[in-house]
Amino acid sequence: MCPSADTVLLPLGDGGEGTMEALISSTEGEIINTEVTGPLGKKVKASYGVLGNNKTCVIEMAKSAGLDLLHENERNPLYTTTYGVGELIAKALDDGYKSFIISIGGSGTNDGGAGMLQALGINLLNKSNNNIDLGGKFLKDLIKIDSSNFDKRIKTSNFTIATDVTNPLVGINGASFVFGEQKGGGEKDLELLDLNLRHWAGLIYECTGVKLHNKSGAGAGGGITGAFQAFFPMKVKSGIDVILDYTQFNKHLYKANYVITGEGKVDRQTKFGKTPLGVSQFSIKKGIPTIVIAGALGEGFEFLNDYGVISVNSIINKPMSLAEAIKNTPKLLEETTIQIMRSVLNIY
Repeated sequence: MCPSADTVLLPLGDGGEGTMEALISSTEGEIINTEVTGPLGKKVKASYGVLGNNKTCVIEMAKSAGLDLLHENERNPLYTTTYGVGELIAKALDDGYKSFIISIGGSGTNDGGAGMLQALGINLLNKSNNNIDLGGKFLKDLIKIDSSNFDKRIKTSNFTIATDVTNPLVGINGASFVFGEQKGGGEKDLELLDLNLRHWAGLIYECTGVKLHNKSGAGAGGGITGAFQAFFPMKVKSGIDVILDYTQFNKHLYKANYVITGEGKVDRQTKFGKTPLGVSQFSIKKGIPTIVIAGALGEGFEFLNDYGVISVNSIINKPMSLAEAIKNTPKLLEETTIQIMRSVLNIY
């Protein structure tokens, strides 16, 4: 249709699942495979990525503590743990890395990052002076946080936490009540988990002086971001901004006429740091219009038109099931793109 056009393809994401692969692909990095403790305490195959600079590693929380690692009947935030996330960090430290990007998203946990801290040497002691069991249910048994054996390499490393979640740790807008149900928690479970996280936050305050209860973002990843905020040298950054930085997206905008990006479903939730918004906000600063292609359009998608998006398009061209749409995505995507470009190039 336009053989003289130059096209640049960039794998992107918003900090959730797939972040590691996007960063590795765009920077020509590598993936390191290993085995860690999964969300229910059994060993699972996991991995972390090393960017092309061979200095920065990417750990995706979902690889070791993800909801997708659990069958539906196994999902229960009372018992799931972030222990494997800590093991991945320890493995990367053993391999000599000191610069980390931690992608927070897709978790099946609600333990406030307690398991991660235990894997890195912090003792969470009960009245018998033993470590509490893994899982958010057992935070109520905690009476003392002993950080004397916390991995000393943490202090000389740096951590960027990639997340767009701004929820506090506890309360009606906290980790348990907002995200616990989708992880398999019932109403009584969520009440218990919230109480346990309050207890956890109180002891963390006594130990570190950091008050997590209402701290913005502390509730991300079932509260694991709170653990990072209290015990790690870190900064929180929007997931899409992290990826756009490392893929040098700004550089690729030079001489571009249009930017085309996509999302599985575009709706009002897209404004909370999803890929199309991040891309369009970058592009409009250069005066370059963005076109969005989506699997489906939901209520409120029109807000993107206020952020430099000239067109939002669904690939669905007739009534069909989700399974049919997924099966035919390549063909539907091609057909939609052709029609968009005919309009853009004024072909008739």
